[in-house]
Amino acid sequence: MELDQLDRRLVSVVPHQRQLLWQEMEFYAFVHFTVNTYTGREWGDGSEEESIFNPTAFDAAQWVDAVKSAGMKALILTCKHHDGFCLWPSKYTGHTVAKSPFRNGRGDIVREVADACRAGGIRFGVYLSPWDRNNPSYGYGKAYDDYFVNQLTELLTNYGPICSVWLDGACGEGKNGKKQLYDWSRYYETVRRLQPEACLHICGPDVRWCGNEAGDTRPSEWSVVPKRTSETEKIASQSQQSDDDLFRQRKITAGDQDLGSRAVLENEPDLIWYPAEVDTSIRPGWFYHPEEDDKVRSLNELLHIYYNSVGGNACLLLNIPPAPNGLFHPNDVRRLQELGNTLRDTFAVNLLEGASLTASCQEEAHGVNDVRQKGYDRFYKAPDGIRQAEITIQFPEPTEVSHVVLQENICLSQRIESFELRDEADRLLYRGTTVGYKRIAAFPKTKLQTLRVLITDSRLCPTLSFMGVY
Repeated sequence: MELDQLDRRLVSVVPHQRQLLWQEMEFYAFVHFTVNTYTGREWGDGSEEESIFNPTAFDAAQWVDAVKSAGMKALILTCKHHDGFCLWPSKYTGHTVAKSPFRNGRGDIVREVADACRAGGIRFGVYLSPWDRNNPSYGYGKAYDDYFVNQLTELLTNYGPICSVWLDGACGEGKNGKKQLYDWSRYYETVRRLQPEACLHICGPDVRWCGNEAGDTRPSEWSVVPKRTSETEKIASQSQQSDDDLFRQRKITAGDQDLGSRAVLENEPDLIWYPAEVDTSIRPGWFYHPEEDDKVRSLNELLHIYYNSVGGNACLLLNIPPAPNGLFHPNDVRRLQELGNTLRDTFAVNLLEGASLTASCQEEAHGVNDVRQKGYDRFYKAPDGIRQAEITIQFPEPTEVSHVVLQENICLSQRIESFELRDEADRLLYRGTTVGYKRIAAFPKTKLQTLRVLITDSRLCPTLSFMGVY
């Protein structure tokens, strides 16, 4: 396939509005909280007594204040993990907070967290495990799917706007020794009907897993990737051949380093916009364990993860597990505040203010000065067929620089394949590959008066919606 023809095909793949809104969240919290918090386990078996769940000091506002201090814009709550215990008083099972001492059996963790998120100005999302080790209908096909959809419906109709529905692929045996063949098509239809702006994560068509839980990302993270469907899912979805039914990307592993280069995509018949999420925990475990109080990730670790996820064309989902009293531990709260303070200080002042910008080539309607403000309405674009461009930033006096932020106009797809940052003496400061929604290029502090951004390859032509120098 000729390069021009291939590039036009690749840049025709663009995000849905719900994916754009998700991408702008950038950094958000996971909160793992259930009976495991009291048993010290990571996976419960469904036999835990409801009476052990008793967060006597629970304060959802404390959670929201802590995650906001780090700069997070949303919170996803594990409303039900594999143990089947529900953090809301579900009408469809007795294994819920209604049988616990919490609020004398009249509590609803989901309600309080959803309300606190709204009051705090952040978005709220739900995790609902499809594997339920407590429910006796698990493994019996439609009977269990009815149960799961009923619970999903409760969460999507009773707690206000939902930004994310996080579905993992856990599928172990129930107490009857059976596994459940999940009716993904029905689950997706339920979400789309009840919360059409919510993104379906991981086992869903909107947001994919990066391939590990360590906080690692690829040097080149592509959002345009192949669409693949397993034979089982094809059979299950024959009655409703929607895009959601047929998305089913093969499982991404950490070993898959090239998901979307031209060479990989050239012979792929179907492509989708399927951006990456990086999920990891602030501690070694996903649930709270007191022996991990001194094992909270260091500030440098978290900064490294942030720069390579949020700054590497992905979003970062960072887990903070509450202690048995229902509060985040002071060590976790302190680290979140440190992280937020560092990020706010680093990116407080965009040094483009007062600097002049010129570009080697640009469309008349989309000039380089449009990158000074965030947003997709005004942006820089080179003419079609011009795959290389140079943007020169001239400061009024020698200026210390250590971070450059680049963002493409992803409404026009992901285009940049490689770029370099150089100073006036042509010394290389940074070499990168993909940009996508956001690339944070961090390098040792350097004093310079001219900064050159060289886009060395792009699909059809490059775009930039924002550029920041710090």
